Amino acid sequence: MQSVAERPAGPLAAYSDRLADAVERAAAAVVQVNGRPRQAASGIVWSADGLVVTAAHVLERGDGLTVGLADSRSVPATLLGRDAGTDLALLRVSAGVLAPIARAAPPRLGHLVLIVARPEGTPATSRGVVSSVEGVTASPAGGQIDGIIRTDAAFYPGFSGGAVVDRTGALIGLATSRFGPAGVAISTPTVERVAAALLQHGRVRNGFLGIRSQPVPLPEAMRASAGVAQESALLVVGVDAAGPAARSGMLVGDILVTLDGEPVRRGEDLVTILNAERVGRAAVAQIIRGGVPITLTATIGERGKEE
Repeated sequence: MQSVAERPAGPLAAYSDRLADAVERAAAAVVQVNGRPRQAASGIVWSADGLVVTAAHVLERGDGLTVGLADSRSVPATLLGRDAGTDLALLRVSAGVLAPIARAAPPRLGHLVLIVARPEGTPATSRGVVSSVEGVTASPAGGQIDGIIRTDAAFYPGFSGGAVVDRTGALIGLATSRFGPAGVAISTPTVERVAAALLQHGRVRNGFLGIRSQPVPLPEAMRASAGVAQESALLVVGVDAAGPAARSGMLVGDILVTLDGEPVRRGEDLVTILNAERVGRAAVAQIIRGGVPITLTATIGERGKEE
């Protein structure tokens, strides 16, 4: 009778080995991040010269940070910047040449994914599938996330900042518990954009208009009078007294239809329009007031500086 070791490997064993290989490849670029007195978190080696990305909420202090590398070294880390809107932070460590994680193509619904983390100094993982892939999303903190990836993979303490990878071990997103009861992945394009901004400016510059709003349907007659085809817009329910919208003459009760020529159907549209490139620029707002279309000009401010 053949022993278990002598039996030929079948598809299940091959599948298991491929997953283990993927975890091993990803774990070489996943680090431990020590930035709070309780549970350590995880981070991802972003560049060979020592850039590390992690989740901003796991850094409860700005100094005394350390990173535990895959080779068991513990090295000091410097905080280069953080962005609460996307829950991303960028660190730098001096540890020689490091191996950054490989990047993957965007995932599809149903793709197998792995979370690879290092909260206890040794790699930890869980497995699941992509349950949804969202488009451009405005986070509760006002940041723009170019796709949130939801997965049913188990999310354990310290997994925030870890890598969500495909079956080859390549990155599809950074894990965070900040945006929902279950862990999600902030897509790689968002991590790339925010990491570049933090490296250059120490912060992410987001435009600021100074309104609170809610989406409302546009009746056919109103669409005809305004000369627009979109079926919804934003009802202004609050205007910051000293903000750009107030200075432009915008009032509570106005309906914001377009900004800088781009349709504004929902809050996420406004967040997308108010990107870093528009800070300090004049933007034409098309609004409907009392059923009459009018235009206003607002100079876009920077979130965090005018609030």
